[in-house]
Amino acid sequence: MSNDSTQRLRGDLLVILRHAPHGTSWLREGLDAALVAAAFGRRVTLLFMGEGVTALLPGQAAGPLGQKGTAPTLEMLEMYDIETLLVEAEALGRFGLDADSLMLPTTAVSQGDIAALAASHPLVLTF
Repeated sequence: MSNDSTQRLRGDLLVILRHAPHGTSWLREGLDAALVAAAFGRRVTLLFMGEGVTALLPGQAAGPLGQKGTAPTLEMLEMYDIETLLVEAEALGRFGLDADSLMLPTTAVSQGDIAALAASHPLVLTF
């Protein structure tokens, strides 16, 4: 990642979301943390990695045992000025996805760029 790209994507907080939308509460908790930070004026960047990219698939419904879907929360990101949504390019390929198949506009980043991305944010949370 070039220095210009890193500066362009720099924010106060990087939230890394690595879990699928159902099965655990990690994804929901990460999104909640991002919304709270944004509500208190932090510039938030979201990075969907691994199974986390599946959270961006359209048409998600409630999960087993009545787990709420995350689509309504994702749709609220813009209201909180969370506009920098990144996805791990390799994870997209692993799941047979491309950026056009996701419910929100994203920017793909390679696995090799993630360390520089994390270093460009003073706060990093991983869920």
